[in-house]
Amino acid sequence: MKRSLQIDTPLGAMTVTASECSIVEVRFCTEPPVGSLPCSEAEAPELLRQAARELKEYFAGERQRFTVPLAPQGSEFQKKVWDALQTIPYGETRTYKDIAIQIGHNLSYRAVGMANNRNPIAILIPCHRVIGYDGKLTGYAAGIGIKERLLDLEKGRQE
Repeated sequence: MKRSLQIDTPLGAMTVTASECSIVEVRFCTEPPVGSLPCSEAEAPELLRQAARELKEYFAGERQRFTVPLAPQGSEFQKKVWDALQTIPYGETRTYKDIAIQIGHNLSYRAVGMANNRNPIAILIPCHRVIGYDGKLTGYAAGIGIKERLLDLEKGRQE
């Protein structure tokens, strides 16, 4: 049984969803995924409370690495991309081309972009750290404004 917890962040509400042993989704939204039982922080399993704490610490500028176990659901290619995203250091960016080369699919920039777009675990799998070849911010499921604010947070440029 999946459980979901809504948390408030400086960028709006987020919903964190976990299976019994790992985080399976983190999204900027207020609705829990279909098949997930919403819970309050008081009744949330420890794994959800830990994820909420880590995200709050991240937004406070106190955390650069996450320790909660992750289990994103996707194709093998998507999982390779998502694993590569987790190697991008806090405060740094990579291009879609960089990620394609890193996973051994040198010409698959668009496929990397689509995998990025399908990332089910925002922030913890840092798809916001991937930018266009020209250094410009490109697509982000929660919007370019949120992507820009996340990158600013990581570079110490908070509002």
